[in-house]
Amino acid sequence: CLTLHGLICKQSWQLPTGYDSREKTDAGVYLLGAPSHKWSMQVPSDVTGEAGGGVVLLCTFTHPHKYYDGMITVIWRIREPFNGSQVFRCVVHSNSDHCQTTVSYKGKYKLLGNPRHNNISIRLDNLTWMDDNRYFCRVEFAGDIHDRYESRSGIRLHVIAAPRIINITVLPGPDHIFSARCTAEGEPLPSLTWTGPSAGNSTSVYSQSHQITKELHALAQDGRYTCTATNSLGHAEGSVYFYKFRAAGDSSVLLTLLFALGIKLLLLLVILGAFACQSKGGCFFKVFSNPRIQQERIKLRQQ
Repeated sequence: CLTLHGLICKQSWQLPTGYDSREKTDAGVYLLGAPSHKWSMQVPSDVTGEAGGGVVLLCTFTHPHKYYDGMITVIWRIREPFNGSQVFRCVVHSNSDHCQTTVSYKGKYKLLGNPRHNNISIRLDNLTWMDDNRYFCRVEFAGDIHDRYESRSGIRLHVIAAPRIINITVLPGPDHIFSARCTAEGEPLPSLTWTGPSAGNSTSVYSQSHQITKELHALAQDGRYTCTATNSLGHAEGSVYFYKFRAAGDSSVLLTLLFALGIKLLLLLVILGAFACQSKGGCFFKVFSNPRIQQERIKLRQQ
């Protein structure tokens, strides 16, 4: 770039990798002696956070402008650059360092860096499986400069979790054959182990996303069956009790049970009746007798 007596000149430069060439068409106008920095962004390729906790997504940038105090817009997207859904957005107004948040999905995102100092890092709290995604940071300058830049590769956030038993039960099957089913979740995906009287029976396993299910087939013995889920972050256990009803060979056992139940019911009624009488201050019973006998008793009393 040739200059004469310190006049302003127009300098062209090659767009760096990751520059949003669809939105930027002019390289800009720079003062003589301005630093030759280009647009760039520094982000980690991968970040890991534990479910329920928090994680910091780092993003710093450089730009070719010697001095800028205009409005800055900070944007974070998920899934893909440029067109992905926005999960965070804030705006720094002219001559200010405060970035006013306008978008924070479910209130989980918070700016940690200072855009005036080329830092737009954010913190994501209360991690869930839905947060396991790729994140892209973007910065926009307004006014006469009107530059913008967005990372292309992004940050891959991996959400991990210790195992957790989310369901354990006994299920009936055809021909009165029962099976025990255990479902757990975690990342890395946990392994499941059954222990109990029939733990050596055949099993079946199937998984989806962060969940895994294991069934223990053909339960034949009564007792406690325990499912253990294990991964590199820990383990979890859950138990279920199985007692199979067996019909008696004749009706005598059933009659005995019904008789015992009837006796208990009768005793319960007697106790309830006595309690009712006591609460009323006593019970009076009227006895009806033969009228002739009643008259003879009156005559005897008169004599």
